[in-house]
Amino acid sequence: MGSRLTVAKREIAGLRAEKTILLAISIQLFIAAFSSFLVVGLVSMYDPGALDGAEVEVAAAGDAVADLERAAAEVPGASVTPYEDPAAARTAFDRNAADAVAIATREDTGRISVAVTAPDATVETTVIVVQLRDLLRTYERVERVERAESLSRPPLPVPDSTGSSPYFTFTYTVLIPVLVFLPVFISGSLVVDSITEELDRGTLELLRVAPVTIGEIVDGKALAAVAIAPGQALLWLLLLELNGTPVANVPTILLLMTALTTLVVGVAAGIAAVAPDRRAAQFLYSIAVLVLFGGASAMASGPTNAVARLAIDSAAPATTLTVAIYAALAAVAYLGVRRFITENGIGE
Repeated sequence: MGSRLTVAKREIAGLRAEKTILLAISIQLFIAAFSSFLVVGLVSMYDPGALDGAEVEVAAAGDAVADLERAAAEVPGASVTPYEDPAAARTAFDRNAADAVAIATREDTGRISVAVTAPDATVETTVIVVQLRDLLRTYERVERVERAESLSRPPLPVPDSTGSSPYFTFTYTVLIPVLVFLPVFISGSLVVDSITEELDRGTLELLRVAPVTIGEIVDGKALAAVAIAPGQALLWLLLLELNGTPVANVPTILLLMTALTTLVVGVAAGIAAVAPDRRAAQFLYSIAVLVLFGGASAMASGPTNAVARLAIDSAAPATTLTVAIYAALAAVAYLGVRRFITENGIGE
């Protein structure tokens, strides 16, 4: 055990030279420390419709403008100004008297078609498009309600809006998982760099001369990489708490991310062992991480959902089982990779 700790201490001491890793950690620290301020701007990109106070003026024309005006009355920030004809509406748009143009036409079949023109590639485009989307959705809902009596069968009732806060959703389903899992990826990248650099510099041969086995070398490097991950995640979660974002089940979250770190570190060590070139190893590692986490996140029981449910204290028994499964999978995967490296060596 002493030799493993010696290698681990050597790895941790060498982190000061890893400028890229230190920069990544600094960015995470900044996000976590100022999360209460940053989340407002980040939510505007995650869900532009969450922005309050956006005013959009729509120049409208056509024989169905009156219905569009009624729909606009139900959409905060949207207003419709009727014009005599489409040409006049487009002229108002060209003169910046309106943010968008909507031509609402009632067809002979009773259908209503709406042709919308919005500005292209401006700062306000996203907000305008979101407001237009809400306006047209409201317009469609109003028309469906008014025409329900002409249907041979009653339409299915539309469920009421939940009214969930986009800030809450973004914080617990995006921000917290990102801060928890970024240290996982960093640890794997550290192992890839550490092993491939040892080969490039020829220092791995010096370690082999010392009274330490190749398995102990891998264990020491993995121990250092795994050990720093929970500390980072714990710091980020504590900073979120200080910024008014409560996080429940922190020990379980740290257990899950430690298990995933062990899994990723094992994969990284295996890749570095069979692809000793640093660039090739980092490329393969990136692909492997994308495939693993992309596939896992697509599942309902994936790590992202597990962290979100744990953070809001809404974990089901299946969530606890998921944590146990990932822990067992990580142990099996790492031991398998370690055995492979012990039997086949590194870069051989």
